[in-house]
Amino acid sequence: MKAVAYTHCHPATHEDALLDLILADPAAPRGHDLLVEVRAVSVNPVDAKLRAGADPAGEPRILGFDAVGVVRARGDKAQLFQEGDEVYYAGAVNRPGSNAQLHLVDERIVGRKPKSLSIAEAAALPLTTITAYEALFDRLKIARDATGAVLIIGGAGGVGSMAVQLARQLTGLTVVTTASRPETRDWCHRMGAHEVLDHSQDLVVQARALGHAFPWIFSTTQTAKHWRALCEIIAPQGALCAIDDLSTIEIGRLKSKAASFHWEGMFARAIYQTPDMAKQHLLLNEVATLIEQGKLRHTMTRHLGRINAANLATGHQLVESGTMIGKAVAEGWE
Repeated sequence: MKAVAYTHCHPATHEDALLDLILADPAAPRGHDLLVEVRAVSVNPVDAKLRAGADPAGEPRILGFDAVGVVRARGDKAQLFQEGDEVYYAGAVNRPGSNAQLHLVDERIVGRKPKSLSIAEAAALPLTTITAYEALFDRLKIARDATGAVLIIGGAGGVGSMAVQLARQLTGLTVVTTASRPETRDWCHRMGAHEVLDHSQDLVVQARALGHAFPWIFSTTQTAKHWRALCEIIAPQGALCAIDDLSTIEIGRLKSKAASFHWEGMFARAIYQTPDMAKQHLLLNEVATLIEQGKLRHTMTRHLGRINAANLATGHQLVESGTMIGKAVAEGWE
């Protein structure tokens, strides 16, 4: 099968950052696994992070943690899909990725592709959707009938774009997010944000000017940079969730407010085969329905062309630029 992989850590601009390879087809699916013929993929920060810092020591490693494809075979315990079904999913970081023509994935983290979206549009969604959904409803434990306000740091990125939409559509909260450029502020409003703060300026002053208390804060980027401001903004007994890497934080700044800190890691359920692993299947199906009802929208802003090393390397560069709005997608094989 054709695949895009890497064998050594290189900058995204290096000619060998990613390689077009012919690799052996995966084994026949067993257990809960599906064998999926991959039609489209997208690029996430985790792809760039692994390519830059997780050297596979000369062995090809396939990245890719978003996919849309068609089920071609099922394991003996797989019951959620039939051969020929169109699916979308994010996969698992401890297994080969989706940047390959054929891919094995556990059906419990797979959803049905939204019928109203193209293959490319659907490929922009799984990882960011799961991350945003779990952060809001599993980690921060926001109730569907919640009122008040939520603050989402970084509303124009892939995860932020979905978090803003989910909070707006599935709760009664006032949705406040952050962006610093005219084009990203406009994007956040299009996603459904009620208010957009400028995270290049004093967040505490801006947040207080709104007059909202923030029982819930979801930080998708630059959490360490904004940490002191977030601890000032959060309401007493509030909850703060982050997804970016933090080597050190002054966690004690939350103590006086009895506020809690949570990590969101969307691969945790798949890596540890948790008993509630199938929640990701259910949430992807729920989101597919919401999209078909016109309540949520896709976040693809860049079509990279065919799935190959050069185009995916371009996607890595876009992610690493720190200015990406939404998601970049590649579709089809040459």
